[in-house]
Amino acid sequence: MAATVREVTPTRSAAIELADERKLMRQGYEFLDEKRMLLAAEMLRQLRSYEERSAQLIAETTSAAATLAAAVERHGFDQLQVHPLPESPSKPDVERTLFLGLTMRWLRAPSHPLTDAPPGMDPSPELKACRAAFARLLWTAADVGARAANLHRLAHEYRRAERRARALEKVLLPEVEDAMRRVDEQLDTMDREDVIRSRWSRTAGKPA
Repeated sequence: MAATVREVTPTRSAAIELADERKLMRQGYEFLDEKRMLLAAEMLRQLRSYEERSAQLIAETTSAAATLAAAVERHGFDQLQVHPLPESPSKPDVERTLFLGLTMRWLRAPSHPLTDAPPGMDPSPELKACRAAFARLLWTAADVGARAANLHRLAHEYRRAERRARALEKVLLPEVEDAMRRVDEQLDTMDREDVIRSRWSRTAGKPA
């Protein structure tokens, strides 16, 4: 990405302003670079946690499928459908933390995710196990979704920091440094011209 040519009037004050601007840009770049490192480290940590919960979700899905098969074998599919359902689970307990201004969320499953259902015909152990397995699966799936959202937020913030850092490194800093170099060269040329004019005027003023 090529730097653009920045037109600056060659004065001492302009040179000082450019130096101050370059200093602030370098500080901004260092901040963004550190932020990128912190975000990358947090993404790796969150990814490990997400993968652990995803593995648990797969295991609980397999377990729930097995309990469903056992309940169908015991009651039959048609009879299983007429068993009363428990009430909807309560609202999840959402834990929130802040990381570099970003809100991270996790779900804490309640100790009793489903309320008791009205008694039905033949409330067998297979039926109760099936209900409990799908209740656990529901909360684990919700928690995996929340952790995936955390990763998306972190990745979005990382891309923003990356774009800003690259803009400073590849565009803005080279632009300022090029302007400083041209101003310094022009000031040096002006100083040499002043010295030459001063010498010429002293020489011209001497009597022949």
